[in-house]
Amino acid sequence: MLLPLLAAAGLRGALAAAGVVPFNSDEAVVALMARHITQGARPIFFYGQAYMGSLDAFLVAAGFRLFGEHVWVIRAVQIALACALVWTGAQLAEGVFRSRRAGLLAAWLLALPAVNLVLYTTVSLGGYGEALLLGNLMLLAGLQAGKRGSGQVGKWASGQVCKWISWRAVYVGFLAGLGAWAFGLSLAYALPAAAAVLTADDGLPSTVHRLRSSVLGLLFGGLAGAFPLWIFAARHGFGVLLREFTGGAIAGVSGAPAWAEPFVHAFSLLLLGSTVTFGLRPPWGVTWLMLPLLPFALGFWVLTIAWGGRAARRGTGATAKGVRTLWGVVGMVVLGFLFTPFGNDPSGRYFLPIMVALSIFAAGMLDDGIRRWPRWGWAVFGLLLVYNLGGVVQSARRYPPGLTTQFDAVTQVDHRYLPALMDFLREQGETRGYTNYWVAYPLAFRSQEGLIFVPRLPYHEDFRYTPRDDRYLPYDALVTDAERAAYITTNHPALDARLRAYFAAQGVTWQETQIGDYHVFYALSRKVAPPEWER
Repeated sequence: MLLPLLAAAGLRGALAAAGVVPFNSDEAVVALMARHITQGARPIFFYGQAYMGSLDAFLVAAGFRLFGEHVWVIRAVQIALACALVWTGAQLAEGVFRSRRAGLLAAWLLALPAVNLVLYTTVSLGGYGEALLLGNLMLLAGLQAGKRGSGQVGKWASGQVCKWISWRAVYVGFLAGLGAWAFGLSLAYALPAAAAVLTADDGLPSTVHRLRSSVLGLLFGGLAGAFPLWIFAARHGFGVLLREFTGGAIAGVSGAPAWAEPFVHAFSLLLLGSTVTFGLRPPWGVTWLMLPLLPFALGFWVLTIAWGGRAARRGTGATAKGVRTLWGVVGMVVLGFLFTPFGNDPSGRYFLPIMVALSIFAAGMLDDGIRRWPRWGWAVFGLLLVYNLGGVVQSARRYPPGLTTQFDAVTQVDHRYLPALMDFLREQGETRGYTNYWVAYPLAFRSQEGLIFVPRLPYHEDFRYTPRDDRYLPYDALVTDAERAAYITTNHPALDARLRAYFAAQGVTWQETQIGDYHVFYALSRKVAPPEWER
């Protein structure tokens, strides 16, 4: 296991050190939350939304305490989570297929995966790494339920901590509750893991006793693990919580009528989601990766799905149950994508649990193949790793955008010019002002919150704007109280023209300059607030 763990850390660390993984605004918000936590703040959710918890920010805050407030510390936390994902994935594959070699193959496939999984296990977006790790832990605990030793069922093996409750069910429930707070994506694992616990043969005297102890354990653990949610609900009401968790903030984004949205989501899943999941393209573009080997990769993953379906039907004992449990995770992700507003985002981030499950299926299939045809099996395994690594390198070499979490070209800001922008603003005395979401928070974190520009400008080409971009309201007061304010735009000539017309109509004089992707309006003759934009 040491080699795949070193490979996982080495690949992600090399990408971060090479500067080909941009430090974008979502990650900057996590960094700012972590800084505020070290100063005594205790946020329950990601700033500006109530469906992704602050667990990731608390982990980063611990890193800041130990090593200082640096971007590399954020990435180090994510790499540590990635290594834990590799380890737990290996344990899961070994348990499901009863083969140590299958576990090692899964470890390598998770250590050197396709671009999408590499990206979200290197950068922080608030909880993806935690969701995947908690999910693997849920499955491990659920599938271990009822596992017997040498003829005798002990307290941990049977899952019984007392007469009325299952300790293992409490553990799975606690992880599910914690995951519900950390990031709702982990709930894709909760139902399959709970089903594994409920259907376990724990050697108890009756099915009724087993079900009662398991249900009570799951409920007790779930309520305990989700305690931050109850704190938030007590303060703000369950309505806000429910609306955020069901994707209310992005409902209707597709523009399709409600009855048609599942069909739109299904089209996105088949056309866009599958190509990202199989590693055929990066999630932010339509560039085909490793084109000479692309048919091989497509064929391999189609064969993996077919093999996984056959294993679920024909497997025996714990193997069949494990495969079916993993398919349950895949099914939960697909259902959530089809029937919730989160299906409006086909970028690939919500398919990460599917990528993990398919990697475990692939490990089982390769293990089976190596047992029958050793040379061909190892050759296919090596070729798949070459394909994955080649796709990552091909994506990294195209900088900008590099390995980016931004999928709209207008939001792909080249932040290599951020230090020059910071120097210019300080020289001009422009420490407060207005910008868009993708500039505001990297600028605030990198400047130690010395340069505060609130996101009041649109970045969409059609000038759409949502107040949800304004994530941290205390910054608004700082800008409101300032005597002067500058404006910063990016990659938006039409907005620049509209601002010039707006300033002229207000009788304001100004100067402007271009620094990389940043266009700065500064030295305004008097302070003016931005106009109201369409929502």
